[in-house]
Amino acid sequence: MEKQGVTVSKEASKKVKMTPSEAIVETLVSENVKEVYGIVGSAFMDMLDLFPTAGIHFLPVRHEQSAAHMADAYTRVSGVAGVVIGQNGPGITNMVTSVAAANQAHTPMVIISPSAGTPTIGWDGFQEADQVSIFEAITKETVRVTHKSRVADCLRTAFRIAYAERGPVLYDIPRDLFYGELEDQILAPHQYRVNNRGSGDPTSVKKAAELLKTAKYPVIISGRGAVDADGVDTISKIAEHLTIPTAVSYMHNDAFPADHPLAVGSIGYMGSKAAMHTLKKADVVLAIGTRLSVFGTLPCYDIDYFPKEAKIIQIDINPRNIARTHPVEVGIIGDAKSTADELYNQLKETVPHGNKDLGRLEEISKLKGEWEQELVDLAMKDGEPINPRRALLELTKALPDNTIISTDIGNVSSTANAYLKFNQTRRHIAALTFGNTGFAYPAALGAQLAEPDSPVAAIIGDGAWGMSLHEVSTAVEQNIPVIACVFNNKSWAAEKKNQVDYYDNRFIGSNIEAPDFAEVARSMGALGYTIEKPEDMAPVIKDVLQKRKPAVLNIYVDGTQLALPFRKDALKMPTRLLDKYKHLDYGVWGK
Repeated sequence: MEKQGVTVSKEASKKVKMTPSEAIVETLVSENVKEVYGIVGSAFMDMLDLFPTAGIHFLPVRHEQSAAHMADAYTRVSGVAGVVIGQNGPGITNMVTSVAAANQAHTPMVIISPSAGTPTIGWDGFQEADQVSIFEAITKETVRVTHKSRVADCLRTAFRIAYAERGPVLYDIPRDLFYGELEDQILAPHQYRVNNRGSGDPTSVKKAAELLKTAKYPVIISGRGAVDADGVDTISKIAEHLTIPTAVSYMHNDAFPADHPLAVGSIGYMGSKAAMHTLKKADVVLAIGTRLSVFGTLPCYDIDYFPKEAKIIQIDINPRNIARTHPVEVGIIGDAKSTADELYNQLKETVPHGNKDLGRLEEISKLKGEWEQELVDLAMKDGEPINPRRALLELTKALPDNTIISTDIGNVSSTANAYLKFNQTRRHIAALTFGNTGFAYPAALGAQLAEPDSPVAAIIGDGAWGMSLHEVSTAVEQNIPVIACVFNNKSWAAEKKNQVDYYDNRFIGSNIEAPDFAEVARSMGALGYTIEKPEDMAPVIKDVLQKRKPAVLNIYVDGTQLALPFRKDALKMPTRLLDKYKHLDYGVWGK
């Protein structure tokens, strides 16, 4: 749920003469936009010139892909839709990957997309591209400005859809339409979009309450929607009322407080065995604010944990997500908090004294204790130079409780799913199911801008770091004190693990040679540290937190201590039919 925007006066809401650039900027001000990310370009320079006076900070990045990652994380932390902009053509197309990632992450965002001027459209002019067609499949909507008088109206539509459908919207405006005159009024957000989604169908909520109170072993899965709606406190009350163990959905480890007695941890790849063994027993599952993604519910550690016969209650704001991947007994279209509030009220009425199951609490505590010990035991195995699990363990112990942590995609970043625990919401910013490398660092920068006083760290592999280290210049220039924790195993380790298990240790394209990242960071004006011993993690983190400057930790970890194959569900042992390739067939290995 976004924070409240600025109040627009009655005088300001009257139609007044202004330029299109002024109308766009005033609409951004009305939407409480404080930051816009991108790279300067001639196409939108008339509008850009207004930003300082309007109180909008234009934050220049080194590559436009970083812009939308920053906006994505800014939105996840602040609740305010992020805004990005770039030069028409290559500036906008450079954002394709990061906008697609935000779309998969259900993050409201507006991409201000200058396009070729109306007199030259279709002539294949300089930097001309059909940006609308390119972005149609990776946004919730593409909104075209067809006339200068419509610039504010179309921008309002973009924000309305971005918030309503939880995702990015392309606002395409021919570059000549920033100029001229128009008459329009600047509306307050409440005049053109609605935030309150309601608590769902009352009959369905009543049925859900009945299922929960009669369940033998109910389990809750809390997801990103619960975080966005500020509904986690109510979910905690439901869990406590009926002693329901509560897991968090894949890579949303901040969707339920980890220190809660009923918390069992994350499901999904490299998640919590305590959560998996608990969920496996469920006869009723309350899935709230989660789409129950296919990848996020796959077996892990050879545990096929998602219950096949359980009755599922799924609550989601988007009707497209209900029963999309798993059949449901009760589907409720509603805001996670409003629906959880109503469900809790129903349970209090029908089970006024609750159901305190001490045996279940003891069972949860035992499962969590065993899993925590297993994580420590795995981490304490020697590595050369450092076991990556040990580095993760020491890192999470050294960071303060309120730290925001972004995670990339890859072997160590994915292993972090087991070690990351949060007791506050809006702390875990993960790459999620689009799965692109190079996400974590620019995302951390955006998260830091959303909460300047909170410590922010990014967990990144050395492969992904090659795609994002250029933004250290941005961090130094803008004084954004993010801690980049680069786990350096000199490889694309997730793919290397596949080559170990499926390709007989034939390493093609998975080994990396790179410079000393700490030295590179220092040359760019940031703090740089090289860590080769696990006991050095805590003092370095302490030093960085005190200095509050951009920092890069080059953490050398063992490249042979790898997590499970990342896409075990989609890999097969190789067979070769042509004589030329017979020696590569898995049937001849070791012969």
